[in-house]
Amino acid sequence: MKILQPVCLFVLLLFLMAGAPSVNAQEQPQEGVQQFADLGNFKLQDGSVIFDFRVGYRTLGRLNADKSNAILWPTWLGGTSQDLLEFIGPGKVLDSNKYFVVLVDAIGDGVSTSPSNSKTQPLMKFPNFSIRDMVETEHHLVTDVLHLSHLYALMGISMGGMQTFCWALTYPNFMDVAIPMFGSPQSTSFDKLLWTTEIDAIESDPWNHGNPSKPLTRGIALAEQIDAMNLTSPAYRVAHTGAKAFDSFLSEIRRDAKADGGTASNQIRQRQAICLSRHPKRAWHDPRTNRKNRSCQTSRYHFLRRPLGESNTRNRVCCCSRCACRKPELFLRTSESELRFSRTYSRTLSG
Repeated sequence: MKILQPVCLFVLLLFLMAGAPSVNAQEQPQEGVQQFADLGNFKLQDGSVIFDFRVGYRTLGRLNADKSNAILWPTWLGGTSQDLLEFIGPGKVLDSNKYFVVLVDAIGDGVSTSPSNSKTQPLMKFPNFSIRDMVETEHHLVTDVLHLSHLYALMGISMGGMQTFCWALTYPNFMDVAIPMFGSPQSTSFDKLLWTTEIDAIESDPWNHGNPSKPLTRGIALAEQIDAMNLTSPAYRVAHTGAKAFDSFLSEIRRDAKADGGTASNQIRQRQAICLSRHPKRAWHDPRTNRKNRSCQTSRYHFLRRPLGESNTRNRVCCCSRCACRKPELFLRTSESELRFSRTYSRTLSG
């Protein structure tokens, strides 16, 4: 699935250029190479289990002595950690000379354990999972495998932005900066209509109840067309695709829209996870006191309102006036040319 790329990534350069901690000479093995962490039989939030779960990830850069320069970047809908590699490196979105970057494959992307590669739960036998389940696998990776107790920043685009919101809501003290781009903390009725319609389109192919007998093209193409129609505003599409260029624009979408049963199952399960996405209203757990904290539900985050042209990386953590919790900065990136996610829900979190 083709999702946002440089149009929403350049904004991070400004935010992350200054104030990076220095790094030591410790070398990280297998720079940028695909790695896997075995998490065993992973229990999901609804009680079901993914058997023999493996989470895929890549690391780039060096972790400094006090482990204060780690950044986690989970994948978008249909994306993989390999898709993110082009944005990592000196002079790019994340400078691997300054940061220890962890790119993680979300459940269902075909790299981490997914409907397409599970031997015991293939295709639609794979259990439904949620955005929160993605976050929990990533939290296990960061804490149990990489042995990190804190992140300098956590960021993501589209479904990765949803994971970023969920991280900030579930583990608000775990990162200094949360950067969700083109994501929302919960799905609106409009969002659910979009994702459900795309699922129905995928299943309009010779789906055979999750056991297609031949490659899927028509339904996948229709889902991609619906996605393209909702990815940007009408004004943006008109400005960037002239009437004479429409046929080639549509042909390109259809040409690349092909999938087998495994890939289609991945796409359905990830879309279903997005439909389940919601803003938790319960009190969050404060690991420092081992208690649930109910005092800062509406002012948990410090919303960055300064102009994009200003660079200020100091005082990334501020204190809530009603309790002693640390509030990570929440940098929201939205656009008037993008329709997909609710800016209202996103801004509500700033308190």
